[in-house]
Amino acid sequence: MRLYAITDRKLFSSREALLQCVALWAEHAVDYVQIREKGLGADEMAALATEIVQTVRKAGTHTRVLLNGPAEIAAATGCDGIHLPSGMPDGAIAEVCSRMQTDLREPVISVSCHAIGELQRARDEGASLALFAPIFEKRLPEGKISGQGLQALAAACTAAAPLPVFALGGVDEHNAQACIDAGAVGIAAIRLFTADGWRHLL
Repeated sequence: MRLYAITDRKLFSSREALLQCVALWAEHAVDYVQIREKGLGADEMAALATEIVQTVRKAGTHTRVLLNGPAEIAAATGCDGIHLPSGMPDGAIAEVCSRMQTDLREPVISVSCHAIGELQRARDEGASLALFAPIFEKRLPEGKISGQGLQALAAACTAAAPLPVFALGGVDEHNAQACIDAGAVGIAAIRLFTADGWRHLL
């Protein structure tokens, strides 16, 4: 089972606490860390991305760092790639590739998808992987978000093949295996990775 951790600094008491958690993810070889920090200015985002990349590199594992933000900042801070939202503009993946590709590596490009058509488009345009969401019902302050369910996940994984699909949305240590059984290569989450439950998935 591949693991994809998504950051949210608001869930931590301090920046140091966030970085300590990132270090733990990297030490346990979580496959991807997505920096998803809305509300930060470019300088603040670059500073945080630099710290996270440095923290991950110290672990010496295969963990890849993706930035939910501008390709220029991702490239300048040493990130391994970019996460793109659903409804991305035409040519977005090709543009990221041209801005981030070097002689040594190709950027990892992750895309959020909520429908089979979006998954197929991400695959056809060259994405490295996709997050399909939401799988399970989520409770948010503004109300509930209904999940699409495991059958929809299975259909999505089949339609998107060979693009790797990660299950996102209400995924926890109790239902993660069901997502894998449905065809996902791994699971993605925010809150799951801020507690100890994710370690049971290793």
